[in-house]
Amino acid sequence: MPNASEPVAPYMAVGLSTIVHGVGSRKDIERNLQIVEDGIHAAVSIIGINMPVRLIALAEGALTGFTDEIFDIPHVTAARELFIDVPGPETERLAALARRYSTYIVVQCKARWPEVIEDRFFNLLFVISPQGEIVHRAAKNHLWCRERSCVPHDIYDRWVELFGDGIDAFYPVLRTDDIGNLGTICCSDGEYPEAVRALAFNGAEVVYRPSEAVPMTQVGLDPGGTWLLQNRAHAHFNNVYMICPNVGPVYVHPRMEHPYDIAGGNSHIVDYQGNVLGHTASGANTFVAGIVDIEALRQFRTMNLNSNWMKDLRTEIFRRMYDEPIHPKNLWLQDEPLGHAEIDEVYRSNIERLIARGSFTRPARQFPGARFLPPSDDAAETDWQALRSLWSSDPADS
Repeated sequence: MPNASEPVAPYMAVGLSTIVHGVGSRKDIERNLQIVEDGIHAAVSIIGINMPVRLIALAEGALTGFTDEIFDIPHVTAARELFIDVPGPETERLAALARRYSTYIVVQCKARWPEVIEDRFFNLLFVISPQGEIVHRAAKNHLWCRERSCVPHDIYDRWVELFGDGIDAFYPVLRTDDIGNLGTICCSDGEYPEAVRALAFNGAEVVYRPSEAVPMTQVGLDPGGTWLLQNRAHAHFNNVYMICPNVGPVYVHPRMEHPYDIAGGNSHIVDYQGNVLGHTASGANTFVAGIVDIEALRQFRTMNLNSNWMKDLRTEIFRRMYDEPIHPKNLWLQDEPLGHAEIDEVYRSNIERLIARGSFTRPARQFPGARFLPPSDDAAETDWQALRSLWSSDPADS
């Protein structure tokens, strides 16, 4: 890789936390988009006084919320009725702000990707350039047990056919001349050390990892819980900046009088040695900011003989660790993604595989584990077609 032709000036990175309104259809995204737009205007006008804002990152859920997860909506229905296309009218609204303020905007949303596969939605991460162009796109690779997004591994054969099977097919990095090299993961991706390490091997210097929920953000006495702990570790082990905005309180549906703070705030920005540069306890329409100095990171990586850890990796000794699969691939290549209760059994099978290979040891006595508990025994009350009435403008319609 050639030397950088010009130094990258230090800049301010901003993570937005916004109150979110659950969407019952694509048109409901408009309300969230207005809140995000107000947040971007506020961030630039306030934080830009200190240093140019060149990177603005949205939290997971900021645009499309979590309706599909909360209400266990059939995947294909959610793909067709709730989510967006990239590019599309929603992304163009954000692109106009990127052009106005000469900044990159990093976004998470649930979105279709029909060029890859029809009737699926992905937890999509994308970057809009200061010219208003979409210059990076990646999909979330790991899910928590109540998220029904499609991930590349779920359609592995199709993904590899289109993008290859290299690390960059699953963890691509955007290389820029003005903000450094940017990688993107989301929430559960960051529970795995391999995710940020893969981005770092691909050259990432700044990593976007939005949103985490309670209880992970509350564990222990330190703010941010294990979410902040993980992100400081990612930054320290890989010498990358971590930009980590968390979602604000969520109105699950329009009939809620008050939102629930499902995430607990604690947005943060961490430098390449694991130091917290910015932290905010609140997630209710606020932001976190920190100075990113790419040149200092590059000097640290190339001058240091001790704590730039990647240079010491004995890669051969780890190769066999991943030879034997755990989670089955191609689950949704042909079949429609399953609901919460059914997919729980897939995860339980994964646990049994780890017991069989000796990674886990079965306890002396077995107890019932975590499982999906529907909010009602009456199937009619949990049917999405009935629940959609919560988004009716007239309460009498429900």
